[in-house]
Amino acid sequence: MISRGDIYFVNLDPTKGREQAGYRPVLVVSADAINRQPLVVTVVIGTDAKNVPHDYPTNVRVTARETGLPKDTVFLCFQIRSLDPSRFFDPKTKRPLLAGTLPPRRMEEIDEALKLVFSF
Repeated sequence: MISRGDIYFVNLDPTKGREQAGYRPVLVVSADAINRQPLVVTVVIGTDAKNVPHDYPTNVRVTARETGLPKDTVFLCFQIRSLDPSRFFDPKTKRPLLAGTLPPRRMEEIDEALKLVFSF
């Protein structure tokens, strides 16, 4: 099951304009009650930490060691998308593309960044 705090590698194409594109890590931020439904899964897009030289209040920088990802990553909390659950599974094998999990204390930082994005 897709769960809040899980990190998956998904293909975000097609995109337009300044949307994050391609195959990249995404962090599940939607509630598990929603994730269990055959609807959509809301995520925050991640990018290689080397591409983000400055820290901003709407970004959360995480290390590869704490997440299980191959690289240090910055989750861009202003880059939010709702995706079809099929994007989270390999189209050939139907296996989940789970790449890691964000620790609960770091999810609290994500929640704080999302509050800034949504002005809560």
